[in-house]
Amino acid sequence: MNILVIDAQGGKLGKQLISALREAIPDAHITAVGTNSVATSNMLKGGADEAATGENSVVVASRRADVIVGPIGICIADAMLGEITERMAAAVGRSDAKRVLIPFNNCDTNVVGVGAQSMGRLVMEAVSAVAQLEKNPIDNGL
Repeated sequence: MNILVIDAQGGKLGKQLISALREAIPDAHITAVGTNSVATSNMLKGGADEAATGENSVVVASRRADVIVGPIGICIADAMLGEITERMAAAVGRSDAKRVLIPFNNCDTNVVGVGAQSMGRLVMEAVSAVAQLEKNPIDNGL
């Protein structure tokens, strides 16, 4: 399974996701793409197999991924203080990959029905969703 983790700003969420995914699905190939070098560097520290930075990297990696994981803002142009470009959001949205999005109520977007949860709890729920996709690849279109 090829998992793409996308994050922006400091990459703290991406680092936690990658560490937890590495533990839950040890055989997965995990690619980290940061919108900036700090995010990319931190995600590498989480245990990504490979990493890249920037808009074109998001576009290319989104075409190759089986699953894309990250904050909901990766699908919204100008989100994350403007770090998500229209091209990035379109690449994530148009990808054939399954998307596991973490619903943070920020980026001027409120996700109704999502209560306040810790980042750790959201990470564990996302990892659980990806692990379920990995366990049932045919049922989930992988």
